Amino acid sequence: MARTVFVTGASSGFGAAIARHFAAKGDRLILTARRIERLEKLKAELESSAKIHLLQLDVQDRSAVDKAMASLPADFAAVDILINNAGLALGLEPAHKTDLDDWDTMIDTNCKGLVYCTRALLPGMVARNRGHIVNIGSTAGSYAYPGANVYGATKAFVNQFSANLRSDLLGTQVRVTCIAPGMAETKFSLVRFKQDAGKAAGVYAGSNAMTASDIAHAVMYVTDQPSHLNINHIEMMPVSQASAGLKVHRKG
Repeated sequence: MARTVFVTGASSGFGAAIARHFAAKGDRLILTARRIERLEKLKAELESSAKIHLLQLDVQDRSAVDKAMASLPADFAAVDILINNAGLALGLEPAHKTDLDDWDTMIDTNCKGLVYCTRALLPGMVARNRGHIVNIGSTAGSYAYPGANVYGATKAFVNQFSANLRSDLLGTQVRVTCIAPGMAETKFSLVRFKQDAGKAAGVYAGSNAMTASDIAHAVMYVTDQPSHLNINHIEMMPVSQASAGLKVHRKG
């Protein structure tokens, strides 16, 4: 039976890969992003396999999120799966040098945008007693590294919010999963370094990093489980990456 899947940040990277995987199963897709032209290109690629509804949406805008949910056509209104994928990192400066606007943007997108979309769709899931919320976190939410400051903190929020949702939803059939990827080669670093392609490429050089499709496979795994089973948390890294332990700065 086709499911209705709502994907935020669907225009590229993880979101586009996730959309492709659900479309291949014939599920109905609600794809959202700020850049409608990228969504339209993706729709043209996928619409032979799945019914697709596009929403130009900035998840940071609470009123826009509410209006978007209220505008869903009847055959897309009962959302079965919400993929909270929209998110970003900006900069790698230490906390005392960073741009406060970058901090605001990360908090507004990674935290507020995620909770706005969740709160808008969750009552319907509870009323129907079915549904699944998949939040895309990051290993940065568990392991600190220099320059991660607010980005890592927002992803720690995603981890804990997911766990707390599970507690609130106990007694319902609504499931919640947090997927926390490590290094994956997408446009993530290009965004972080504000379109500096050289810096972005350096992040992945020689790393054999994960791909967006790897993360999409994990999303499909958790959402394809039988209804009585909840995968709480998945942490993923390429074999070439590991939590490196505590660093010590030594005087030269």
